Amino acid sequence: MRTSRIRTATLAAVTAALALGLTACGGADGGSKAAGGDHAAGTAQSRSASTGDGKGGAEQANSGGDTKEGARSTTASGGTDEGAGKGTTAGAQQCRGDEMLLTAVHRFAGQQGDHLLVTASNKGTKPCWVTSYPSVKLGGDVDVAALPHSKKDTPGGGKHLTLQPGGKAYSAVNLFDYGSKNHTAQSFALALRGADGHNGPFYSVDIKGEKPQFSWNEADVLNWSTKKPYGF
Repeated sequence: MRTSRIRTATLAAVTAALALGLTACGGADGGSKAAGGDHAAGTAQSRSASTGDGKGGAEQANSGGDTKEGARSTTASGGTDEGAGKGTTAGAQQCRGDEMLLTAVHRFAGQQGDHLLVTASNKGTKPCWVTSYPSVKLGGDVDVAALPHSKKDTPGGGKHLTLQPGGKAYSAVNLFDYGSKNHTAQSFALALRGADGHNGPFYSVDIKGEKPQFSWNEADVLNWSTKKPYGF
Protein backbone atom coordinates (compact mmCIF):
# COMPACT_ATOMS: atom_id res chain seq x y z
CA MET A 1 0.00 0.00 0.00
CA ARG A 2 2.84 2.34 0.84
CA THR A 3 4.46 1.73 -2.59
CA SER A 4 1.14 2.40 -4.35
CA ARG A 5 0.71 5.70 -2.51
CA ILE A 6 4.22 6.80 -3.50
CA ARG A 7 3.58 5.99 -7.17
CA THR A 8 0.24 7.82 -7.08
CA ALA A 9 1.88 10.90 -5.56
CA THR A 10 4.70 10.83 -8.13
CA LEU A 11 2.26 10.60 -11.08
CA ALA A 12 0.23 13.47 -9.68
CA ALA A 13 3.35 15.63 -9.39
CA VAL A 14 4.42 14.82 -12.97
CA THR A 15 0.91 15.57 -14.28
CA ALA A 16 0.86 18.92 -12.49
CA ALA A 17 4.31 19.82 -13.85
CA LEU A 18 3.22 18.99 -17.42
CA ALA A 19 0.09 21.09 -17.03
CA LEU A 20 2.10 24.07 -15.81
CA GLY A 21 4.57 23.63 -18.68
CA LEU A 22 1.82 23.56 -21.32
CA THR A 23 0.19 26.63 -19.78
CA ALA A 24 3.47 28.54 -19.88
CA CYS A 25 4.11 27.60 -23.55
CA GLY A 26 0.62 28.66 -24.51
CA GLY A 27 1.06 32.04 -22.81
CA ALA A 28 4.38 32.73 -24.54
CA ASP A 29 2.97 31.85 -27.95
CA GLY A 30 -0.08 34.04 -27.44
CA GLY A 31 2.08 36.97 -26.37
CA SER A 32 4.27 36.63 -29.49
CA LYS A 33 1.27 36.65 -31.80
CA ALA A 34 -0.22 39.68 -30.07
CA ALA A 35 3.05 41.59 -30.34
CA GLY A 36 3.32 40.70 -34.01
CA GLY A 37 -0.23 41.90 -34.62
CA ASP A 38 0.46 45.23 -32.96
CA HIS A 39 3.67 45.63 -35.02
CA ALA A 40 1.83 44.86 -38.25
CA ALA A 41 -0.95 47.30 -37.42
CA GLY A 42 1.60 50.00 -36.57
CA THR A 43 3.46 49.40 -39.85
CA ALA A 44 0.25 49.65 -41.87
CA GLN A 45 -0.71 52.85 -40.08
CA SER A 46 2.74 54.32 -40.71
CA ARG A 47 2.58 53.47 -44.41
CA SER A 48 -0.90 54.98 -44.67
CA ALA A 49 0.21 58.18 -42.97
CA SER A 50 3.34 58.56 -45.08
CA THR A 51 1.96 57.69 -48.52
CA GLY A 52 -1.61 58.97 -48.45
CA ASP A 53 -3.37 57.00 -51.17
CA GLY A 54 -0.70 54.29 -51.19
CA LYS A 55 0.52 55.15 -54.67
CA GLY A 56 3.25 57.41 -53.38
CA GLY A 57 4.92 54.51 -51.57
CA ALA A 58 5.86 52.78 -54.80
CA GLU A 59 7.26 55.99 -56.17
CA GLN A 60 9.35 56.53 -53.03
CA ALA A 61 10.73 53.02 -53.33
CA ASN A 62 11.60 53.54 -56.98
CA SER A 63 13.26 56.87 -56.27
CA GLY A 64 15.65 55.30 -53.79
CA GLY A 65 14.35 57.28 -50.78
CA ASP A 66 13.94 55.48 -47.45
CA THR A 67 10.76 55.25 -45.41
CA LYS A 68 11.81 57.94 -42.95
CA GLU A 69 12.64 60.36 -45.75
CA GLY A 70 9.41 59.61 -47.58
CA ALA A 71 7.39 60.24 -44.43
CA ARG A 72 8.72 63.79 -44.11
CA SER A 73 7.38 66.79 -45.95
CA THR A 74 8.90 70.17 -46.58
CA THR A 75 7.04 73.45 -46.42
CA ALA A 76 8.05 76.42 -48.54
CA SER A 77 6.99 79.73 -47.04
CA GLY A 78 10.25 81.59 -46.94
CA GLY A 79 11.83 78.66 -45.07
CA THR A 80 11.63 74.91 -44.68
CA ASP A 81 9.61 72.96 -42.14
CA GLU A 82 10.62 69.32 -41.73
CA GLY A 83 7.88 67.12 -40.25
CA ALA A 84 4.61 66.11 -41.87
CA GLY A 85 1.24 67.23 -40.62
CA LYS A 86 2.29 70.51 -39.00
CA GLY A 87 -0.16 73.36 -39.25
CA THR A 88 -1.64 73.93 -42.69
CA THR A 89 0.56 71.31 -44.38
CA ALA A 90 -1.91 68.62 -43.31
CA GLY A 91 -4.59 68.05 -45.94
CA ALA A 92 -2.84 70.10 -48.63
CA GLN A 93 -3.84 69.18 -52.18
CA GLN A 94 -1.59 68.64 -55.17
CA CYS A 95 -0.57 71.88 -56.91
CA ARG A 96 -2.44 72.66 -60.13
CA GLY A 97 -0.70 74.23 -63.07
CA ASP A 98 -3.35 76.91 -63.51
CA GLU A 99 -2.72 78.10 -59.94
CA MET A 100 1.07 78.21 -60.36
CA LEU A 101 3.36 80.85 -61.84
CA LEU A 102 6.01 78.98 -63.84
CA THR A 103 9.12 80.89 -64.91
CA ALA A 104 12.59 80.00 -66.21
CA VAL A 105 15.89 81.87 -66.53
CA HIS A 106 18.81 80.82 -68.75
CA ARG A 107 22.00 80.56 -66.67
CA PHE A 108 25.62 80.27 -67.90
CA ALA A 109 24.69 80.44 -71.57
CA GLY A 110 27.35 78.76 -73.69
CA GLN A 111 29.44 77.83 -70.62
CA GLN A 112 30.00 74.76 -68.51
CA GLY A 113 27.04 74.38 -66.19
CA ASP A 114 24.60 75.82 -68.74
CA HIS A 115 21.06 75.29 -67.41
CA LEU A 116 17.55 76.68 -67.12
CA LEU A 117 16.54 77.64 -63.58
CA VAL A 118 12.84 76.76 -63.21
CA THR A 119 10.68 78.40 -60.52
CA ALA A 120 7.16 77.32 -59.55
CA SER A 121 5.27 79.81 -57.33
CA ASN A 122 1.99 79.00 -55.58
CA LYS A 123 -0.39 81.78 -56.60
CA GLY A 124 -3.42 80.09 -55.04
CA THR A 125 -4.98 80.84 -51.66
CA LYS A 126 -4.32 77.42 -50.10
CA PRO A 127 -1.20 75.28 -49.49
CA CYS A 128 -0.43 72.71 -52.19
CA TRP A 129 2.37 70.22 -52.86
CA VAL A 130 4.66 69.21 -55.71
CA THR A 131 6.67 66.02 -55.92
CA SER A 132 9.34 64.30 -58.00
CA TYR A 133 10.67 66.44 -60.87
CA PRO A 134 8.79 68.43 -63.52
CA SER A 135 8.01 66.79 -66.83
CA VAL A 136 9.79 68.99 -69.39
CA LYS A 137 9.66 68.96 -73.20
CA LEU A 138 12.12 71.43 -74.68
CA GLY A 139 11.02 73.57 -77.58
CA GLY A 140 7.37 73.34 -76.64
CA ASP A 141 6.64 70.31 -78.85
CA VAL A 142 4.35 68.16 -76.69
CA ASP A 143 4.77 65.19 -79.07
CA VAL A 144 8.43 64.68 -78.16
CA ALA A 145 9.52 62.59 -75.19
CA ALA A 146 9.93 64.28 -71.82
CA LEU A 147 13.47 64.76 -70.53
CA PRO A 148 14.91 62.14 -68.15
CA HIS A 149 15.73 62.68 -64.51
CA SER A 150 19.35 63.63 -63.82
CA LYS A 151 21.42 60.64 -62.67
CA LYS A 152 23.57 63.00 -60.59
CA ASP A 153 20.63 64.39 -58.63
CA THR A 154 20.40 63.93 -54.88
CA PRO A 155 17.78 61.41 -53.63
CA GLY A 156 14.49 62.47 -52.11
CA GLY A 157 12.25 63.00 -55.13
CA GLY A 158 9.46 60.99 -53.50
CA LYS A 159 8.83 63.68 -50.88
CA HIS A 160 5.93 66.11 -51.03
CA LEU A 161 7.13 69.72 -51.00
CA THR A 162 4.29 71.77 -49.55
CA LEU A 163 4.09 75.33 -50.85
CA GLN A 164 2.24 77.90 -48.79
CA PRO A 165 0.50 80.68 -50.75
CA GLY A 166 3.38 82.63 -52.27
CA GLY A 167 5.82 79.77 -51.59
CA LYS A 168 8.26 78.64 -54.28
CA ALA A 169 9.91 75.43 -55.45
CA TYR A 170 12.90 75.19 -57.79
CA SER A 171 14.19 72.78 -60.40
CA ALA A 172 16.75 73.00 -63.20
CA VAL A 173 17.07 71.74 -66.76
CA ASN A 174 20.71 70.84 -67.38
CA LEU A 175 21.77 71.56 -70.96
CA PHE A 176 24.59 69.72 -72.70
CA ASP A 177 25.70 71.31 -75.99
CA TYR A 178 28.39 69.41 -77.88
CA GLY A 179 28.59 71.98 -80.69
CA SER A 180 27.04 69.95 -83.50
CA LYS A 181 23.62 68.57 -84.36
CA ASN A 182 22.18 70.60 -81.53
CA HIS A 183 18.66 71.96 -81.03
CA THR A 184 17.75 75.57 -80.30
CA ALA A 185 14.65 77.04 -78.61
CA GLN A 186 13.41 79.90 -76.44
CA SER A 187 10.63 78.09 -74.60
CA PHE A 188 9.60 74.69 -73.30
CA ALA A 189 6.52 72.83 -72.09
CA LEU A 190 6.22 71.81 -68.41
CA ALA A 191 3.80 69.57 -66.53
CA LEU A 192 3.56 68.72 -62.83
CA ARG A 193 3.78 65.06 -61.85
CA GLY A 194 1.32 63.48 -59.44
CA ALA A 195 2.12 61.03 -56.64
CA ASP A 196 1.28 58.22 -59.09
CA GLY A 197 3.91 59.48 -61.55
CA HIS A 198 1.38 60.61 -64.15
CA ASN A 199 1.65 64.05 -65.75
CA GLY A 200 -0.86 66.83 -65.49
CA PRO A 201 -1.55 69.30 -68.33
CA PHE A 202 1.47 70.83 -70.07
CA TYR A 203 2.01 74.59 -69.90
CA SER A 204 4.28 76.70 -72.10
CA VAL A 205 7.13 78.45 -70.26
CA ASP A 206 9.06 81.32 -71.89
CA ILE A 207 12.70 81.91 -70.99
CA LYS A 208 13.57 85.21 -69.32
CA GLY A 209 16.94 86.91 -68.93
CA GLU A 210 19.57 88.42 -71.22
CA LYS A 211 19.92 85.26 -73.36
CA PRO A 212 16.55 83.54 -73.61
CA GLN A 213 17.69 81.32 -76.48
CA PHE A 214 19.31 78.04 -75.46
CA SER A 215 20.86 75.09 -77.28
CA TRP A 216 21.30 71.43 -76.37
CA ASN A 217 22.23 68.00 -77.66
CA GLU A 218 21.20 66.29 -74.45
CA ALA A 219 19.37 67.52 -71.35
CA ASP A 220 18.01 66.24 -68.04
CA VAL A 221 16.00 67.57 -65.09
CA LEU A 222 16.51 67.92 -61.31
CA ASN A 223 13.98 67.17 -58.55
CA TRP A 224 11.91 69.99 -57.10
CA SER A 225 13.58 71.65 -54.11
CA THR A 226 12.84 74.53 -51.76
CA LYS A 227 16.39 75.77 -52.42
CA LYS A 228 17.76 77.03 -55.72
CA PRO A 229 20.11 74.48 -57.29
CA TYR A 230 23.79 75.24 -57.86
CA GLY A 231 23.92 77.82 -55.08
CA PHE A 232 21.83 80.53 -56.75
